[in-house]
Amino acid sequence: MPFKRFNAINLFGVIFTRLDTEMDEHLLNHERIHTRQMLEMLIVGFYLWYVIEWLIRLTMKGNAYRSISLEREAYSNEGNLNYLQQRKPYSWIKYL
Repeated sequence: MPFKRFNAINLFGVIFTRLDTEMDEHLLNHERIHTRQMLEMLIVGFYLWYVIEWLIRLTMKGNAYRSISLEREAYSNEGNLNYLQQRKPYSWIKYL
């Protein structure tokens, strides 16, 4: 764990990384953004939304995983190490 094409996975706020992955500040920030999303969606809501949106996006053009709004927010802001201090709740909605 995680799957081969991913460096890390965040399950219920616990981050798992591949043995050959360096956990740099951007990757850690990306996963912390997911943790914040999970908390505001009461964890179960995060996973339900994630899977439903992924299934919908599978039918669309492009990479379904990269198109998920939760991932788009995390990827767009992983380089901004102050993002979580200024982030408003449910900011992922603007990435729909």
